Amino acid sequence: MQIGIFGGTFDPIHNGHLIIAQTAVNELALNKVLFVPAGAPPHKLDNKILEAELRCHLVELAIESNTCFALSRIEVDRQGPSFMVDTIEQLAGQPEFSMAEFFLILGADNLLQFESWRDPERILRYCKLAVYPRYEADLAQLDPDFMEKVVLFSTPRMEISSSYIRELVRLGKSVRYLVPDGVERFIQQQGLYRDGAQA
Repeated sequence: MQIGIFGGTFDPIHNGHLIIAQTAVNELALNKVLFVPAGAPPHKLDNKILEAELRCHLVELAIESNTCFALSRIEVDRQGPSFMVDTIEQLAGQPEFSMAEFFLILGADNLLQFESWRDPERILRYCKLAVYPRYEADLAQLDPDFMEKVVLFSTPRMEISSSYIRELVRLGKSVRYLVPDGVERFIQQQGLYRDGAQA
């Protein structure tokens, strides 16, 4: 069983995330992609982000029609900052994933910063890095030995960002076709992001 782990703030989740995840399923023959919303992202502790329960609900709305996708609450239910190494170790310890091969899905820009993550070598004991391209990221600078631990896969080049979606909502503009319909409806119904605040 091959499992993709796709972590992020998902504030909010958008169609770019879904395209990346589905492409990973197609290209890497994954059985499932776990969407893992961050509880308290260590790199965003000073930033105000949408309440975790609301972000989880947005993910559920976005992925409900795809049987290859699932929500994991592992980080939002854990106390303290959300470090990926802890998440992967906890997932690997669950009986349902005892025979799983893990692929950590991340952008090429994040791969350039991977050595600054908490315990990167420990992460690599549990999973391969499944990396999709970013315009601004040149991987030629990385050590060839390190790149042997990386699986590259191509995705359609779509520069959609959660911050762009939040700004459109704040300005009262449509986010149709940028997020799934259910996500758009929930954002409108709950008045999320309208005043520029995320919570």
